Amino acid sequence: MLHDRLINIGFGNYVHAGRIVGIVNPTSSPMKRLREDARTEGRLIDATQGRKTRSILVTDSNHVILSAIQPETISQRFVQEEADGR
Repeated sequence: MLHDRLINIGFGNYVHAGRIVGIVNPTSSPMKRLREDARTEGRLIDATQGRKTRSILVTDSNHVILSAIQPETISQRFVQEEADGR
C-alpha cells in the first residue's frame, strides 16, 4: 500500500508517502515565501545536505521539506512505488 511506503528524497533522506500533499518547484515568489514562513515558524526541514534546493515538499502536517532532487524525479518515484505496491 502506497501510504505505508517511504519515498527517497535524496542523500539517504526519506518521507512517508502518505503524508505528502504536494511537490513544487522552489523558484516562484510564493514558494520562496512559503519557505521563509515555514522557517520562521519552525516547520522547515532541510534535507538538501547543503546542496541547491530543487524541490519543496509540503506535508499534511503543514511541514515544508526542502530537497535537492528535481520535482519530476520525486514524482516518478511516487509512480514507481505505486506500481510496485499493487
